[in-house]
Amino acid sequence: PVGEPAPYFELPDVVTGKIVSLNEFKGAPATLVMFICNHCPYVVHLKTAIVDVVNEYSKKGLKAVAISSNSTQTHPQDGPEKMAEDAKKYGYPFPYLFDESQDIAKAYKAACTPEFYIFDSDLKLTYHGQWDSSRPKQDPPQIPTSADIRAALDATLAAKPAPRSRPSIGCNIKWTPGKEPEYYGAQIVKK
Repeated sequence: PVGEPAPYFELPDVVTGKIVSLNEFKGAPATLVMFICNHCPYVVHLKTAIVDVVNEYSKKGLKAVAISSNSTQTHPQDGPEKMAEDAKKYGYPFPYLFDESQDIAKAYKAACTPEFYIFDSDLKLTYHGQWDSSRPKQDPPQIPTSADIRAALDATLAAKPAPRSRPSIGCNIKWTPGKEPEYYGAQIVKK
């Protein structure tokens, strides 16, 4: 819920090998925590927009971090080596962390990739929702506008309440078989 503190994390950055913790984001006027992965079409659709927005807003004090929590048992393409390749390919201006235990995804109650959380300077949640309303494979194709995330970042940076948004939509996190959280399945859309 809005106002809740950011769950603590301490995870390895797949590019540098350095351990990155939540403490490194304290005091930033806004912190963006993203749950992403390499292969999900919803993430692929947004990668360039994510880089552009983080580069732009980092000049205003934004700090950002991406976390991949997908199981390498079921999705080896989302493991640390491939994550590092992806980060370099797209020029990620933020640490890309690997949550091998999946404990951090569970602490955030993350359900899908991509999923976005914005925190204020006290690391209290101001926004949890979609990047924007564009989706991959729309007809006609749509370029991401980043409208929702920009509005939430602008509000957080101005110390104002962020607008409410739709939940993020994407591929569900690929849980290690038998280690799915209790909330898994509640978000699965039945056809």
